[in-house]
Amino acid sequence: MVATSLKPLHVDQSRIRPEIQALQPRLVEWRRHFHQRPELGFRERLTAEAIAQKLQEWGIEHQTGIAETGIVAIIPGNRPGPVLAIRADMDALPIQELNQVPYRSLHDGVMHACGHDGHTAIALGTAYYLSQHPDFAGTVKLIFQPAEEGPGGAKPMVEAGVLKNPDVDAIIGLHLWNNLPLGSLGVRDGAMMAAVELFDCTIKGRGGHGAMPHQTVDSIVVGAQVVNALQTIVSRNVDPLKAGVVTIGSFHAGHARNVIANTAKLQGTVRYFDPGLEGFFEQRMEQIVSGVCQSHGASYELDYKRIYPPVVNNSAIASLVRSVAETVIETPLGIVPECQTMGGEDMSFFLQEVPGCYFFLGAANIERDLAYPHHHPRFDFDETVLGMGVEIFVRCVEKFCVN
Repeated sequence: MVATSLKPLHVDQSRIRPEIQALQPRLVEWRRHFHQRPELGFRERLTAEAIAQKLQEWGIEHQTGIAETGIVAIIPGNRPGPVLAIRADMDALPIQELNQVPYRSLHDGVMHACGHDGHTAIALGTAYYLSQHPDFAGTVKLIFQPAEEGPGGAKPMVEAGVLKNPDVDAIIGLHLWNNLPLGSLGVRDGAMMAAVELFDCTIKGRGGHGAMPHQTVDSIVVGAQVVNALQTIVSRNVDPLKAGVVTIGSFHAGHARNVIANTAKLQGTVRYFDPGLEGFFEQRMEQIVSGVCQSHGASYELDYKRIYPPVVNNSAIASLVRSVAETVIETPLGIVPECQTMGGEDMSFFLQEVPGCYFFLGAANIERDLAYPHHHPRFDFDETVLGMGVEIFVRCVEKFCVN
């Protein structure tokens, strides 16, 4: 995905307005506060309390307790116009932090290992700036969302009506991205991130003595053939011009060398970009597992779950983000249009309802040892990116909210 090293590129701080540059120490302070107090999905009570306290202090209208711990803040401009939503996720991961930094996690076994602490700080900084500089037409709605990492907070927030009253015309969001260096930004039209689907499959054979296989139905043999057969879904059933992944991540069976296992359990994930493939993988997997099991005299149980649809950007809003990024970022790498990942994100549920754009903001700095991958116990990022994120969000508001 990255066409160059993760060394930071030149960041022209003069392109970040003085008022936002002055916010940088507070952005770092807020981010580190959240980083020290990470919370898992739908348990972000300390995070939500801290956000609500700031919004209250700044006189920003807001509603708490949406989809358990979510918050929506409303910032009106000084004249009528469209409504732009900005989304930031708040939750952390069940990972023990290994970083030895003053702001390391205080919560055992929980860590901000994906940058959501930065997303929340950037959204707070954007809220503060806009509340002090409401010279735009329309309304900005800031959505602080729980549980992106699972089981998913975007869908219940949509169902709770966060895109209504006032009705949102478009939505934007960012992900701090350690696959790109500081001073770069990834944005593209169409599919940006993949659908996420999960499955659990239990092959039911007939166990027996390892020396007498003719008396058994070997669930391991059947399971192995299922694993191989599932790989043909992408290679032989999906258009080669459309990307897809079927991964078996877990295969458990048996407990002794001389015992043929009665059952074998497989677990895996499916990823794809094309929304038109929704339902296809589940149907094809059912056909393959059924056929293989039937041919061996085995039975099966298949539990298939569709978690998140693909993240699909609207071309007009993606163009707006790209044009704004070009005014903030001027580097050799700059804007990365091919930036795309099979990772998933429940920002997709917002984008199914209203046009919008989700983009990656490079945050890695290998020279400062800030380039570990997402979900790694030593994940961290260059905090210079926080002011850049606020500047980009503010300029998107100024460009979209016009009359």
